[in-house]
Amino acid sequence: MDDCIFCKIAGGEVPAKIIHRDDDVIAIEDLNPQAPSHTLVIPVPHHATIADLTQAEPALAGRLIGVASRLGADRGGEQGFRLVVNTGEYGGQTVGHVHVHVLAGRRMSWPPG
Repeated sequence: MDDCIFCKIAGGEVPAKIIHRDDDVIAIEDLNPQAPSHTLVIPVPHHATIADLTQAEPALAGRLIGVASRLGADRGGEQGFRLVVNTGEYGGQTVGHVHVHVLAGRRMSWPPG
């Protein structure tokens, strides 16, 4: 999609601090971190929401969560980490390209907000 910031990052048009990249998934540092470690894990092909992704490419959805989980374990260690996937306006999604927030490095509270 021409106006999607995550498509532009995945395509190399917009710079980002890349932590992981393979043919299907890219992980970057969040520009507005909400924890000492805040990573965004993004599928390279455009899918608006996690619901769209799981319906269209369930294996890629699994890879997305797998990469996010590995990065969370690497960054959160034994203390743990949180994965967040906001979906739709009421779910707090602000970018129309599915992405997983990986938060680590501090105690998380519940409910999240």
